[in-house]
Amino acid sequence: IEYKSLLDVVVNAFFVRDGRYCLISELICYLATFQLEELGLQHFSRIVKSLDTAKMQKFLRFFFNALYLNTWIKDEWSQFYDSLYVKENWIDPLLRWQPKVQQLIGQLTDKLNNRTTTVKTSTVTQPKEFNLTVPKPRAIPIPLLIPVLEKRPPVPPSTYKPPKEKKQLEEIKTKNRRKAEVSVLCSCCTLSFLLNCFFCNYIHSLSSQTDNIPIKLNAAAILREGALYQRKMEQELKRIENLLQGAGDPSEFLEWQKQMRGKDLEEQLSEIECRRLQGKLSHEEAVLAHQNVIQENKMKADLMREKKAELMHLYAEKRLQEQKEMRELVEQVVEGHKNAKQAKIKLQKYKQQIVQEVCEESRELLRQALEEEEEKLKKRYELIQQIRAIESLPSVRHKFVDLTETGGHGLICEMSIVELRERLALLREAQKAAEEEKRDQIIHEKQAKEQLLLDKLDQISLFRAELGRAAALNPLRRKTSREQNTALL
Repeated sequence: IEYKSLLDVVVNAFFVRDGRYCLISELICYLATFQLEELGLQHFSRIVKSLDTAKMQKFLRFFFNALYLNTWIKDEWSQFYDSLYVKENWIDPLLRWQPKVQQLIGQLTDKLNNRTTTVKTSTVTQPKEFNLTVPKPRAIPIPLLIPVLEKRPPVPPSTYKPPKEKKQLEEIKTKNRRKAEVSVLCSCCTLSFLLNCFFCNYIHSLSSQTDNIPIKLNAAAILREGALYQRKMEQELKRIENLLQGAGDPSEFLEWQKQMRGKDLEEQLSEIECRRLQGKLSHEEAVLAHQNVIQENKMKADLMREKKAELMHLYAEKRLQEQKEMRELVEQVVEGHKNAKQAKIKLQKYKQQIVQEVCEESRELLRQALEEEEEKLKKRYELIQQIRAIESLPSVRHKFVDLTETGGHGLICEMSIVELRERLALLREAQKAAEEEKRDQIIHEKQAKEQLLLDKLDQISLFRAELGRAAALNPLRRKTSREQNTALL
């Protein structure tokens, strides 16, 4: 496959000359050109003798002709590869093997001269008939009777109507659901009030128990507890200010809140009922849409059947037309076979003319290529002489460096090595000063944080002491709150 273009040159030329009566494969040409050194003459002779003697004798005499190898074969191969490479690797080895191959050609010629034709007579096979049993005629089956189905009664209209009992059960279900939601809302309100009371008592008891336990606090715990006490103090001050400004009893607010919750519950129930009705309507719309889709599908199926019948009719007409065209084509092919011999003779003449033209063009191209190569060699020789003259000139090897000069690249930010060193020294001093300033700032921030923690600890100790005093006065308050809770229950 790699050298197919080279092999085609030889095989096509041989076909023009002698290939009309002895067709050969490209494999023999490949073995003779590229594998003869590896195979050796003995193995190559065995392969040649195993094939048709007359064809091999004509091809080897054509291919190993010294005149052909030095002229047009070399020129044609030089169009694909370098002419020097073709001569050294392919043409010269073939010329070295040419005397030994001539001996092989002589052996093939002697074999052709001494060959006697022997015709073998073969016996003709006489066909015999098979002894087959004659099948018995089959009995005609009796046709089966097709059963007639009885007419079924129509579906009653009550099947598609919902029963009255279902509607009554839904009304009872909605009433019971509303009652249950109202009762649950009332129970949630009373339960939340009782839980708030119980939670307040529990917090007071926990504060009285845990105030006296010593706990080791870190910085985050101190700040968190200080913020908690600060927030409590602000809430207490705000409550006192509201009392001084005339704030009243929150019972009115609780009554208003209860009314608003009742209104919200009624709105939610009405919204639920509206959604239920919308769902029912959407279900009915879906049923109607499904029926419409079924009708549309039936119409589409009818249209498809009509289109299918039309297409089958067109297909039958097309098949008849194709059969008619095939008959005409067969008649044309039969006529073309009659004119094939004349076309083959014209093709052979045309190929011979092409080979002659290609040979003339290849010689002209080779002459032009040689002239171009000579000009390129002259130019290379002159260039080498110039390079050698430049290399023979003396060159300055030592270069003195001035540290105060710039590179001379034409940039705005250029500076000499001395200036660069001075700037680096200034940058190091500025960096050291910034580090010292940052270290002093960190020390001051640490001292301020420690002072803040000490202040917070003092504030926490004061709050704890006040809470201890308040816990001692809380038993009476707890008793009154319990009485109020029992009265509410």
